[in-house]
Amino acid sequence: SIPIAKQLASIKALGQGSDLEKAFATVALVYNNNADPEGKLSRAETKSLLQTQFGHFIQGQENKPKYQEIISDLDGEPENKIDFEDFMMTLVMLTLMSDLLQEIKNVKTTK
Repeated sequence: SIPIAKQLASIKALGQGSDLEKAFATVALVYNNNADPEGKLSRAETKSLLQTQFGHFIQGQENKPKYQEIISDLDGEPENKIDFEDFMMTLVMLTLMSDLLQEIKNVKTTK
C-alpha cells in the first residue's frame, strides 16, 4: 500500500492546499484506503480504524456515556456498513468530546 503522504503529494490540487484541505484529504484517503469496493466500511472495520488512527482522541473517553453509545452502535448489526458521511460524523462527535481537543484549544499560537 502507498503511504498517505505519498498519496497526498500525488494530488495536484493540494500542492498549494491549506493545512485544513490537506487534513480533510488525509481523512478521505485513510477512509478510502480501508473501504470496500462500494466505498463503505463494516462497523468492525470502523471501530478498528478509529482505535488505530484516532487513538489519541478517544483515549480516556471510555467512561463517557456518549462514547459508549457510539462504540456500542459500532458493535451492532455488522451488515449495516458505514459510509464516508457517517464516518465523518463519528469523527466529529468523538473529537468534540475528546480531552485532546481541550489541550489543542490551549496551545499557544503566539510567541
